[in-house]
Amino acid sequence: MNKGLNRKLTLISASAGFGKTTLVSEWVAGCERPVAWLSLDEGDGDAARFLTHLVAALQTIIDNIGEGVVGSLKSPQPPSIESILIVLLNEILAIPYKFVLVLDDYHLIDSNRIDDALIFLLEHLPPQMHLVIATREDPQLPLGRLRARGHLTELRANDLRFTPGEAAMFLNEVIGLDLTTDEITALETRTEGWIAGLQLAALSMHGREDIPAFIRAFAGDNRYIMDYLVEEVLQRVPNYVRTFLLQTSILDRLHGPLCDAVTSQAESSARLDSLERGNFFIVPLDDRRHWYRYHHLFAEVLSSHLRADLPDQVATLHLRASKWYEQNGSPADAIRHALAAKDFTRAADLIEMACPAIGRSGQWALVLGWLKGLPSELVHCRPVLCVWYAGALLAGGKLEAVEDRLQIAEKWLETTAGMRNRLEAPLGKMIVVDEEEFRRLPGSIAVFRAGLALVLGDVPATVKYAQLVLDLVPEDDHLPRGSAAALLGLASWRSGDLDEAHRMFADGIATVQLAGAIPDAINGAIALADIRIAQGRLRDAMRTYKRGLLLAAEYGEPELLGTADIYVGMSELHREHNDLNTATQHLLRSKEQGEHTGFPQNRYRWYVAMARIREAEGNLDSALNLFHEAEKLYVSDFFLNVRPIAALKTRIWVAQGRLGEALDWAREQDLSARDDLSYMHEFEHITLVRVLLAKYKSERADHSMLEAMGLLERLLQAAEEGGRKGSAIEILIMQALAHQIKGDSPAALVPLERALSLGEQEGYVRIFVDEGQPMAALLEVAVKRKVSLNYVRRLLKFFNKTEDKPPANQVLSERLSEREREVLRLLRTDLSGPDIARELIVSLNTLRSHTKNIYGKLEVTNRRAAVRRAEELDLF
Repeated sequence: MNKGLNRKLTLISASAGFGKTTLVSEWVAGCERPVAWLSLDEGDGDAARFLTHLVAALQTIIDNIGEGVVGSLKSPQPPSIESILIVLLNEILAIPYKFVLVLDDYHLIDSNRIDDALIFLLEHLPPQMHLVIATREDPQLPLGRLRARGHLTELRANDLRFTPGEAAMFLNEVIGLDLTTDEITALETRTEGWIAGLQLAALSMHGREDIPAFIRAFAGDNRYIMDYLVEEVLQRVPNYVRTFLLQTSILDRLHGPLCDAVTSQAESSARLDSLERGNFFIVPLDDRRHWYRYHHLFAEVLSSHLRADLPDQVATLHLRASKWYEQNGSPADAIRHALAAKDFTRAADLIEMACPAIGRSGQWALVLGWLKGLPSELVHCRPVLCVWYAGALLAGGKLEAVEDRLQIAEKWLETTAGMRNRLEAPLGKMIVVDEEEFRRLPGSIAVFRAGLALVLGDVPATVKYAQLVLDLVPEDDHLPRGSAAALLGLASWRSGDLDEAHRMFADGIATVQLAGAIPDAINGAIALADIRIAQGRLRDAMRTYKRGLLLAAEYGEPELLGTADIYVGMSELHREHNDLNTATQHLLRSKEQGEHTGFPQNRYRWYVAMARIREAEGNLDSALNLFHEAEKLYVSDFFLNVRPIAALKTRIWVAQGRLGEALDWAREQDLSARDDLSYMHEFEHITLVRVLLAKYKSERADHSMLEAMGLLERLLQAAEEGGRKGSAIEILIMQALAHQIKGDSPAALVPLERALSLGEQEGYVRIFVDEGQPMAALLEVAVKRKVSLNYVRRLLKFFNKTEDKPPANQVLSERLSEREREVLRLLRTDLSGPDIARELIVSLNTLRSHTKNIYGKLEVTNRRAAVRRAEELDLF
């Protein structure tokens, strides 16, 4: 382990009871470096909790580190793991000494996000820091790569097993037994050097007169030996200690006052302190020794014995824990223990009181999990819970059961119309805990019905129920009124009335914001910007995105739910302006923030945005692959998806000359040039025009051109009437290209001039440049005719970059990764190698690996040549 300090990671991986924690503890005691220790439990699979405990561990050796992030972690929507790690890594880089971070019991973490964060940490590990992981099973880390690069020291079960000599020293000299060589050999053989087995055997032998008989009887499968030995230990502690251990085994975390409440005894804090000092399988969770947990193996055994010895107490103990958590402001824990106690009535009461706050914060999955834990007949007699159940199902996309829950609640309202007393009815006895929520049920039911109708595409029903909300709900009840107004806006959006959609939705979001639902307001900014983009008002869309980020910053949480989606939207606008570098940086920023700062749709939108950047770079195969990934991740929501991924893929096929696949798409979608037009399918119909024009060029089929031209005329009229300038520009471009294909350049200039006039106002670039050489030729004609001269000349510069030489990725033997591009940009500066490593938060070895890869791909041998070659390929 001392030699391993020169590497990134020391991994100690073996089954339970092999002394991993003890080994690291002993090593830490003699280590010359400061050590931060974090003992993990299953709750640490939550990102915010993991990061909070990580910062607390670091603060035991580094004063004030991470203080800036601890506060944000306490917010309803904490920052992403990677963004926190970047802040911490920057702070660690400033530390003038080396130290060790120990993660103990890492096998209890079941979180891909935390595994990914650990990979990120290892990739960027500063030289000041060494990581030690103790675990029962190998973590999901690239161990092979770490091994190959010499970054890993490993200790396995064979390294940790006690030899007969070590067993003798442990049992006789450390524990103080007086065993013969044969007795020690027998124990060592039967435990196979399993350290916990030896330790528990030694504890059980204390005070026994017939040690040889005990050793002779000590045999069998390890699982049963463990149960037997722990039982022997429990039988030899005082009864009050044993009872305390069993009763508190129901708790994930141990705290003096909490244990007092659960056991109905006093002085639990002192008892916990005594157990820790006695090495009694207890692990502190903070440096102040306020919170502890039992060693997980020990806790499992205690829990098993509790159910066997005191089965009648289990429910009572959970109930006491539930009451303590309720009184101490932790409703989620109170509900969890009430459900474990099977006190479903209490759990239902607690859930009903907790739902308004939890639901408004967007934690619908938590609400759904609670309600599923209740007997259905109990939920059915509680109209408030029925409605919250409907909302949770709607948020989770489980639409088929929403209406049933709403109808049950509605029947209760009909039964009790005009009456205040609870009464017997065909449904049973109605129960209401939250009277205020009960009074609001008619408005809540209408809100969820409007939402359900919108998701199902029923615009008239959406309008009907949203208007009903406005009729039922008082002016000062901002959340339902704002939600209804926003739904009316979304209904207008679906109908293609963008002006009305923006007005209504903006009013709704402003009202929702008054209710304090900041994540919903940020989410609203995303939809408002989408509407502005459809209207061709790109600058207004960017301002809307920036206002959303400003709102999050003003609220004190710059990484609230939804901000990751805003960065995706901003990326798409920068891509349209042909600022591909900034567009990419915004996507990287979005990814760094993590999934928990984005809505469920963020991942597929992110892949679509990255695919369009690859398309703009000329890498069509990469774009298609990203679209394929986006399809797998697609999640629908209340917002309109007017650019289906299948249509985006079809446009790539057309550009690649894959006409057969493009025609198959049109047939599968049952699209034709004679279809009735709607905003919902406008993008698909414009895509169909591209397919028809490609067919004309391939087969010279006149009917394809006639169909395309007729469809374009109808599309242009509909787009202009609906105020959809973004669509109108593309349609005019397609009209110009159609005339050009027919060889009629003068006719092509008429729609092109209109498209340029509209596009220049908002700085459109890619919408023209993406059309490639045919558009460049048309723009050359426009220059001669002095049409939008400055704008056209600016557009032609982008074509020159794109058309005069093949894209860099076609020249390179292998494409540079995003990280390699970052390194390449810094190689162009005067920074030294160590300075670049610090700038990127990577080790010097990692930087050398990136540099070596860059040299190989650029086919050069030194830094100066790499920069020169990159300039030739326009990689900067």
